[in-house]
Amino acid sequence: MKKDWILRFIKGMFIGSGFILPGVSGGALAAIFGIYERIIEFLANITKNFKENVLFFFPIGLGAVFGIILFSYGVSFLLGNYEIIMMWFFVGCIVGTIPSLWKEAGKNGRTKREIIIFITSFVLGIIGLYLGNNIANGNVDQNFFTWIIAGMLISLGMIVPGLSPSNFIVYMGMYKSMSDGFKSLDFSIILPILIGMGLSIILFSKLVHFIFKKAYPQLFHFIIGIVFASTVMIIPTSYPNFDLLGYLSCVVLFILGTGLGYWMSILEEKYK
Repeated sequence: MKKDWILRFIKGMFIGSGFILPGVSGGALAAIFGIYERIIEFLANITKNFKENVLFFFPIGLGAVFGIILFSYGVSFLLGNYEIIMMWFFVGCIVGTIPSLWKEAGKNGRTKREIIIFITSFVLGIIGLYLGNNIANGNVDQNFFTWIIAGMLISLGMIVPGLSPSNFIVYMGMYKSMSDGFKSLDFSIILPILIGMGLSIILFSKLVHFIFKKAYPQLFHFIIGIVFASTVMIIPTSYPNFDLLGYLSCVVLFILGTGLGYWMSILEEKYK
């Protein structure tokens, strides 16, 4: 019993790390550890076997929180000192998941209608994110409400198959602050994120499950159009004081990130 509790805690640590790394899905890691289906079943039917599920998921949730805090130390340091290079790593992580996401979107069929939905959502996503970026001057105002939104986005990584929404938080200019907040146990950041995650599960788990049953290809093509748009928007465009080594580092980290994202996608497909 004790060994099983510790094992679930360790699994939770890895899953928590996946929640805050763009391109790496917490859902993918849950699938690798063989608990994805049970998590989705719990989220879709929270009142069913409630006590049993709470006892089962408690060490996983505790481990996830610990993993997020632990991982945040490295992320905070790297973003603080090598932000542009790390952004290319994040972009690579997301690019690496593209084949898997495209395959997932078309698993129930793909017609011209789905292609049009994807292109439309991508274009509208680019336009909307560009306008939003200009309004916010590159950074969204960080307050209780926007941290709740960040928490809701993080939680979507578990609800939507293969989706890693952390790139939206990068786009919002809140990623480093989030990492710093977890590292320093700043509850003015952690608390609203947890509230947002809870709200996302309550509001969207059944809704997404219902829509996927009725219109899976259409919804998924719409989602990945927005995801691709947000990925384009976080590509660095300014490289102050960069030399050849700096540019090469961007290329290498992009390749490594792409490899990591692709590898995680393969593992998710294998174990899910």
